[in-house]
Amino acid sequence: MSTLKAADQQISQIRFLALASYLGLLALMLIWQVWCQSDSEFSLTFRLVLWVLPLLFPLPGLLRGKPYTYAWTNFVLMWYYLHSLTMLYVAPAERGFAVAELVLTTGAFVGCTWYARRQGRALGLGLKKLKDQD
Repeated sequence: MSTLKAADQQISQIRFLALASYLGLLALMLIWQVWCQSDSEFSLTFRLVLWVLPLLFPLPGLLRGKPYTYAWTNFVLMWYYLHSLTMLYVAPAERGFAVAELVLTTGAFVGCTWYARRQGRALGLGLKKLKDQD
């Protein structure tokens, strides 16, 4: 019984890492695009659609704790991972934002990956079960 409790606690901690990092990334993108990019040549609407809207698509499933959503969210996160690495290289004035984006994206990626794996196994989901059904 205590092993089961420890596993549930670990899954909760991993989910917390994923959600905290993900919501932090969402907040960072809002702050960066709304308040810190006021001199951009692109409109605010365009920047919000490009940088904030993609983060809103998986949000309902993440909040509900759906392992499948946590898994495919990593595809969305790769957009921000590449952006942070590019900004580190090309925009020295915005390195602080780029480092924060990189850290938050990495935390969300690791958390989402491990949560999807652990919670999927706890729910009995997985490739082995799917192969056995064929």
